[in-house]
Amino acid sequence: MDANELEKKTRELIVRDFGLEAAGMGGEGILLQVLAERIADLIAHQPEYLFSLLYRLDVPEEEVHRALMNVDEKSPDLLLAELVLKRQKKRIETRMNYKPPPLDDEMAW
Repeated sequence: MDANELEKKTRELIVRDFGLEAAGMGGEGILLQVLAERIADLIAHQPEYLFSLLYRLDVPEEEVHRALMNVDEKSPDLLLAELVLKRQKKRIETRMNYKPPPLDDEMAW
């Protein structure tokens, strides 16, 4: 698997799911910063939507809780952004490694 392809597809998922602007995003560090800012805004203004989104993305609930309790030195929004980035990378890796074979017969559905 190509690291650039993994980063590109991960970025596309995060941009789509969090309604971010894709233009001008550089490396993973910038994506993480922009995502953390979006998450901070959601915490302040739409926490229910954020929690719903985290649930839909299958971010582990206990890790979300730990991030919000601010056990670490980092801010909760940055910790949540890191969790989302990690989860989306894993999601893309799984898709890339376990593709179903194409259906040749249209009646196979």
